[in-house]
Amino acid sequence: MKKVTQIGSRKADHIRINLEEEVLSGLSNGLEKYRFIHEALPEIDLKEVHTDLELFGRELRAPLLISSMTGGTEQASLINRRLAAAAQEFGIAMGVGSQRAALEHPELASTFQVRRYAPDVLLFANLGAVQLNYGYSVDDCRRAVEMIEADGLILHLNPLQEALQPEGDTRFSGLLSKIEAVCRALEVPVVVKEVGWGISERTARLLAQAGVAAIDVAGAGGTSWSQVEMYRAPTPLARELAAAFVNWGIPTAESIRYVRKAAPQVLVFASGGIRDGIDAAKSIALGATLVGMARRFLKAAAESESAVHETAWLIIQQLRIAMFAVGAADLQALRRAKMVED
Repeated sequence: MKKVTQIGSRKADHIRINLEEEVLSGLSNGLEKYRFIHEALPEIDLKEVHTDLELFGRELRAPLLISSMTGGTEQASLINRRLAAAAQEFGIAMGVGSQRAALEHPELASTFQVRRYAPDVLLFANLGAVQLNYGYSVDDCRRAVEMIEADGLILHLNPLQEALQPEGDTRFSGLLSKIEAVCRALEVPVVVKEVGWGISERTARLLAQAGVAAIDVAGAGGTSWSQVEMYRAPTPLARELAAAFVNWGIPTAESIRYVRKAAPQVLVFASGGIRDGIDAAKSIALGATLVGMARRFLKAAAESESAVHETAWLIIQQLRIAMFAVGAADLQALRRAKMVED
């Protein structure tokens, strides 16, 4: 029971700190360096702008992902239900937080189980990839997927966060071959993501060779988990250690370009400090297929279900109007839209 309490306490800490403290990276997401060429004569009607796509066997009405955030506590369960209801309403994708707690303590599984609220959405299970070096197997990955009736599995990479946690798991040696084994054996697509420091060309190349279906860059520019861990630090010295990494990472825009260059055959998901639908449009123009947001949805979900719906509506409308203003009637046309780099 002690370990359940420890896991629940950490999850609760993460939610509280993200909602109450200043945890943003000292870096920007890099997307401010890009500007679309505005088209005063778009030659399309706004009502003709469509944002739908098909991905991993699911129809999405917009290329948005409510990024993996939480689970494992009563508050997290409420947040996940509200997020799932909005995902269903707007036809967007959703990921849950790390399911390690529920695999080790099945009584927590219900806090992640949102399929009843979102029967049609593209839903991703989630585990820390490093757990494959701590006894987790392909079967455990399969259990995580089956637990929430997911369409795919996200394996997250967070070496810096683990290094800064007093209870962190830092055995990352030999992990690539285990990720490859999961990709080969699992019946659903495997996505590998960072948690806020970006994916380099080298890492993208290795992941592509391992057979991942998509890479979520989760670049710098949004929530910095070193800052989150700073607020959890048990001593002033540990706090100073974490604080030093506030400017660490690869900005999201740079990471999208790195992954597109190193692994052109792999789908790119863009996340990390995505602020609005215009950032989403820029990310798609840079080569992303799906655009993820976490902190903005978390804050809305902590407020109310209607706040989550308003947030989703706003982001989608911003994306549609940006597409209209560059003359892009669909996502394929948006990928051809001209941008200039300042």
